[in-house]
Amino acid sequence: MAAKVTTYLGIDGGGSRCRARIEDEHDTLLGEGISGPATTRVGIEEAWRSIMEACEAAAAQAGLNREDFSLIHAGIGIAGFGRQGAEAALKRIVHPFASVLFISDGVAACLGAHSGTDGAIVVAGTGSVGVGLIGGREIRLGGYGFPISDEGSGADIGLQVIRLALRAADRRGETSPLLREVLGAFDHDPHRAVAWSEEAMAADYAVFAPIVLRYATQGDPIGRRIVERAAKALGDLLDMFFSTGN
Repeated sequence: MAAKVTTYLGIDGGGSRCRARIEDEHDTLLGEGISGPATTRVGIEEAWRSIMEACEAAAAQAGLNREDFSLIHAGIGIAGFGRQGAEAALKRIVHPFASVLFISDGVAACLGAHSGTDGAIVVAGTGSVGVGLIGGREIRLGGYGFPISDEGSGADIGLQVIRLALRAADRRGETSPLLREVLGAFDHDPHRAVAWSEEAMAADYAVFAPIVLRYATQGDPIGRRIVERAAKALGDLLDMFFSTGN
């Protein structure tokens, strides 16, 4: 099928995966696709590779081919967009689309949640951020990147549980079934955990978040404390929007 009407591509480039969605000018869904991480923290080239992989999967589902890309207008929300030099590097990319607009994944989420009208949102995935759009003004809270920011995110939860697992291994802190399973991922060897951490990205830490949530729902005390800490961090972002009247 050739693209005969104006066609739009939406990209949600996150720290763990990238999602693409193609619609026509009547808001009809034509195709969707998923690929790997598309944050600038993995590198601009790697992020763009994931974006195109997701786009091509969505295009295949829509029955579009590479020649049709020149008729597609793309809006790309990407994690790590605010990193120094990222926007300029992205704009230098030679792309196949009719037009491309790059924004942060948080702004994209806020626009989507409120259909382009004023509003605010707190996003918690691999990373976390609070974004508000009020009268054309962008308000951003947190979201400076893991590990110095992104409190309450999947990566932050993973970092906390690994820290506590290492403390338990040293008998500097209490243990629990959750911490034993996490340490078991490293064959109960703290040194293997340290070696892993030297190469690990935010998405790697976030893999441990579902394990923490599972144990928390089962009543594991340490799992519950980690989740409560994360919930408070996200709640603090919401409170900031309410307290400022935004």
